[in-house]
Amino acid sequence: MRQRKIMSMISGLTLAAGVLLAAPAAHADEAPTPPAEFTTDWHDPVTAAPPVDTPGTRSCQVTLAAAQFRDFTPYKGSYAPPKECGTRWNKVVLRLEGTVKGRQYDRLGYLTVGGVEILRTSTPEPSPDGIAWSVEKDVTRYRDTLSRPQPVEMLIGNVVNETYTGVLDVRVTLTFHTAQGTVRPAAGTPDRVLPLTGATLTTPRNTERILAEVYATGSGGGCEEFWYLTVPDAAPYSCKATDGPYREVQISVDGKLAGIAAPFPHVWTGGWSNPFLWYVTPAPRAFDVQPVVYDLTPFAAQLNDGKAHRVDVSVAGVPAGQSGWSVPTNVLLWQDEGRAVVTGALDRHEVGTPRNSAVYTPGSPDRLEITGGHTLTVAGHLDTSHGRVTTTVTRTVGHGSTHRWGADENPDALTAHWTDDETVTVGRTATRTHRAYAMDGEITVGADNRLRTVLTVGDRASVDVVRDGKRLSWSRLDDTYTGDAAFTLGVPREQRHAVGTSAERYRRYGSDGCYDRSLKTVQGTLVEDLRRC
Repeated sequence: MRQRKIMSMISGLTLAAGVLLAAPAAHADEAPTPPAEFTTDWHDPVTAAPPVDTPGTRSCQVTLAAAQFRDFTPYKGSYAPPKECGTRWNKVVLRLEGTVKGRQYDRLGYLTVGGVEILRTSTPEPSPDGIAWSVEKDVTRYRDTLSRPQPVEMLIGNVVNETYTGVLDVRVTLTFHTAQGTVRPAAGTPDRVLPLTGATLTTPRNTERILAEVYATGSGGGCEEFWYLTVPDAAPYSCKATDGPYREVQISVDGKLAGIAAPFPHVWTGGWSNPFLWYVTPAPRAFDVQPVVYDLTPFAAQLNDGKAHRVDVSVAGVPAGQSGWSVPTNVLLWQDEGRAVVTGALDRHEVGTPRNSAVYTPGSPDRLEITGGHTLTVAGHLDTSHGRVTTTVTRTVGHGSTHRWGADENPDALTAHWTDDETVTVGRTATRTHRAYAMDGEITVGADNRLRTVLTVGDRASVDVVRDGKRLSWSRLDDTYTGDAAFTLGVPREQRHAVGTSAERYRRYGSDGCYDRSLKTVQGTLVEDLRRC
């Protein structure tokens, strides 16, 4: 048979990570003419996402890590904050710069400082002639960790041999932008940042706000890397999961469900059987693995008793004994300066009944319809030095998808959407966040052994902050990628005759202003870079 199964052709990731990638922009009126097909070189990777805003004040730079990753040996070093810039920082920006050439899979990696994961990132796949890429991330929220000397560990697991020759040469720096004049120190950063180790947590007894951030990624090269394509055991498909593709990232405190979230459907740079889609423009969040964030403040009184408490993070829907998910977690804490001990109680805990319907219909094509969702509401109060504060968190997640596949999984198509709605009310102020993720794509292999992938991936969000019915601030995000690429299977690289187009538009606007950038590529050439704000 000339047809191939999709999952056997998708390249696999080996570890875990992410962030903002930036590269020099080409002006639309200077765009080069693309070749008729991909050559041995192409434009360096670039995304439409914005760079980190900085205040323009005096800055200091520290090299955090520098290594060549050719195996699974982590880089280990040490960090000390720059004495010249003190600890009154307005912004701290992490920047990763990397080069790789030859042939290599996409890889996932992490960077920890004092055990706190501050970066999780994936890598682009290289051209034979070599590429360079860079990633930026605002890490100001880790001020507590970065304010004192710490051990550093970084790993981008890699395999280098006679076939896969790409060595990942990486350097990571931190730039500290000082607070001077009218530029104030960063507001609202946590007083403590603790890595969750051993599933136990002991908080300072005067903690008055708690957030947990979970860098959740399905990876490892197995079916959980493509969890959104899995099917129940009864359906004839190469990637099985007992209850189908519904996944939910959960966090619990002392065995009680404390937070739910929809995982983002990451697509790495070898994904959907077609690296030609991603050589220049990666999918949203491929280089910015943003953490899932939970507000655990309703549980603060329970955690403030000075004892160790069990905090577990898991992914619901993963078959028993199945590996493939990584969920490193940081806990961000704010303390009440006016109290040695903050007391209170968990007042409300309402868990909705999980919904997960998987309806398989055999035919030509086979068809799987998925609908699922869950709701959780928790509320608690704290008696602080500035009065009693009640926090209520309501979160509702949902997933709907249609998976269609033919004989030998050719064609193989998915249309899916995920929603994650959250309202956090503190006193009279409510923050309402609506997240929506989308995926719509198809892989086909023609009689001429040409594999074609057409895919759209969307990352959208809206945030509104309201007090007493009056909107204080708002923002909207829409990051959409579309791609269409084809190449010949089963032939040497130079005979694939690969062609492909991609486009990304990143829009962010609201009470803080506007950012709007669009990129288009043809055969690895950046032919359009437009900015509208």
